[in-house]
Amino acid sequence: MIDIHFSFDKESITSVEMSGHAESGAYGQDIVCAAVSALSIGTVNSLVEIAGIPIDVVSADKQGGYLKFSLPEHVDDKQMETAQILLSSLLLSLKQTEDEYGEYLTINSSYRK
Repeated sequence: MIDIHFSFDKESITSVEMSGHAESGAYGQDIVCAAVSALSIGTVNSLVEIAGIPIDVVSADKQGGYLKFSLPEHVDDKQMETAQILLSSLLLSLKQTEDEYGEYLTINSSYRK
């Protein structure tokens, strides 16, 4: 199972952490893993290229199964607005994936006031 955790500061998403393996199919044919990977890596790339934010990324490159990315503490208002659109889109897409394939992934959140 893939466990996905979104961290919020007030109403803003500040980081996303994913761990585990979906195991919904054979290696190379796991559509849940492929969906989660494409959505998350696409979001990281968009945060860097579109929003111009230097994202802190930690991943388990060789064996997979772990990805964490965080927004830096200091981003300007335009960058934060773009980041929140991209991160909200990621959350929405992953929730839709969870609705369809909930036995293979779970999403949770923590809030800091």
